[in-house]
Amino acid sequence: MNQPVPIENAPPNRHLTLPNGLSVLRFIGSWGMLWAAYQGQPHWVVGLFLFLTATDWVDGKLAILLHQRSKIGPKLDTIADVTMYVCLIVATLLLHHDVLWEQLGAYLIGTAAIYLVSIMFSVYKFRRIPSYHTRAAKTCTFLMLVGILSLFLGWSIWPLRIALIGVILANLEAIAITYLASEPLSDIEHVGLVKRS
Repeated sequence: MNQPVPIENAPPNRHLTLPNGLSVLRFIGSWGMLWAAYQGQPHWVVGLFLFLTATDWVDGKLAILLHQRSKIGPKLDTIADVTMYVCLIVATLLLHHDVLWEQLGAYLIGTAAIYLVSIMFSVYKFRRIPSYHTRAAKTCTFLMLVGILSLFLGWSIWPLRIALIGVILANLEAIAITYLASEPLSDIEHVGLVKRS
């Protein structure tokens, strides 16, 4: 079981690593989903999201496997993840705004609100955006993947609804981690691993 890594004790601040490159690629590629949605190409939005999700899944594993963890890595990963999901939501709204607002409006607003609270609390307490990468957050990546595929393939809205509830719960856990932690942490599996100050 991985123990939380205090940000200050993270490995050297290397910038040019394969995992960091994948995070930058995910950040840049996320904007392609907006372009594809604007062009009315839902298959490209889904394809890009699948590819970008794969880079998200593999970058942390490569950082550990190749001994390329760095202080900036979790920050780049978080920025890339936020950009990917914001672009995904906007792209999905461009293509399916009627379904999203009618059936998921409250979920989207709740998800955005709790995420902003999580960020603001961490910035207030630690002067930095949280980069916890919990198991719940990783599970939500899979749930979002299933939810987006289900929506774009016209199956059901329920998987996306479940994914958004999962994101809300994962952000509540992030708020609890920020509350309990005495220093900024990254790469923590769950709130139970936080040592209270």
